[in-house]
Parts: sequence; C-alpha cells; structure tokens
Amino acid sequence: MREFVFTLNYAKGADAVMDVFIDAPEMHATTLICPMTDSEFWRLDRISGGPESVERAAGLLTSDEYGGFSISDKRCGGDRHSEVLASSAGQATVYTHVVDASSCDSVSLVANRYLPGAVLIEVTRRGTEERWRVLMQTDERIGLLYDTISGKLREEITFRFEHLETVTTPPTDPLASLSLRPEQRRVLELAAEMGYYETPRETTLEAVASRLDEPRSTVSYRLRRAEAELVDAFLSST
Repeated sequence: MREFVFTLNYAKGADAVMDVFIDAPEMHATTLICPMTDSEFWRLDRISGGPESVERAAGLLTSDEYGGFSISDKRCGGDRHSEVLASSAGQATVYTHVVDASSCDSVSLVANRYLPGAVLIEVTRRGTEERWRVLMQTDERIGLLYDTISGKLREEITFRFEHLETVTTPPTDPLASLSLRPEQRRVLELAAEMGYYETPRETTLEAVASRLDEPRSTVSYRLRRAEAELVDAFLSST
C-alpha cells in the first residue's frame, strides 16, 4: 500500500469551517473519508476544542448551506445527509454521506477518479492547515491526481507536497473493537459480500434490500449507521 501526503493551507475567509479552526488554534479534528464511487463518499469528523467552537464547527458541517467539501470555486451538488452522532463539552462527532455529486471537486472524489482500487483518506485539521493522507493500492496515476488538485484549488488555498512512499504505519483495524447491532452487521456484511463496496460497484441498495426482504429506506439507514459506527471505532483507535 502507498500513501500520498500533502497539506492544504487556508487563508481566512476561504472556508467557514476552517475559519473556526483559525479563530481557535487549540481546536483540532481527525477525519476519515471513504470515496465509494466517482460521485459518492462518506466521512466522519471528530472535532475537539472549546465547547462553543466545537458546536459552531459541527453546526456548519451539518448545514445545507455549507459547500466546503469542494476545493474549487464550484460548490458540491448532489444529495447530502449529515448528522451529529455524539456531542459533549469540547467534542463532537459528525457523520456525512454524499451521493450523486458527479461535479464535486472534493479531494476524495478526485482521488477516486484517478486511483484504481480502494482509496481511504485520513485528514487532520488544526489552525490554517489540513493534512491529507491518501492511502491507495498503487500510485501509478498519482501525477494526474497531483496536477488536478493543484489546478482546481481556489486562490485562497495553497498546496504543499509532503511525501509519496510506502505506508509505514498501516491503518488500524476498526473492526477489532466494533460492536454493531445484529441487523446493522447483517446489512453491512451482505452489502460487502454482494460487491457494494467494490469499484466499480457491483450491486445496488435495491438489490441488497431485496435479498434481505426489507424496504430500501430501512437498509439504507442501517448501512449508514453501521458505516458511522465503523468509522467512529477507527478514529477512536488512532
């Protein structure tokens, strides 16, 4: 497995969420992003810091008006579901699932378009910086990804390359401590078995729901919750 690591530096006013981090230097966030297709991804943000700043950042991430998943001047379209999974004084966990965002210039979707096989992305935020770690099976088209990200950045964001090398710290296995409800585990395991997480995708939610003899909406909800639990377990162990 290879990793491509770079940093995006945001000027004040470039992104509403990053502005919260700039105003509160003690804040930090860890994010896991999984692009599923060229137009679909899910992510989970774990934010820590002062209670007011954390609440403000979580509110922005779940707002329909927030368009900061794009690095260009073009807003992300598509259908988005966001919710705060957990919140306490000084910490919040936000889950987001985006579908049908074919014209979105998010780093995760751009990476999925160029990199063959599965892609997993870890992001850390502090102050003006986002540090991206893209984990991939092969870096044979990494030059196209590098050029595309650099070319799409709006003026207020700058790019700094860090390294491209073999992964020395493998991702922590989130399943080791994962506790799912039986119905959530059943949906997740069947979806994986039927190729729902393959690239390109080999099945649909409708087909998974048909196999389970459940409504599509029920299967979609259980799958989202299972994915969120998995990501939360991953971030808790890293």
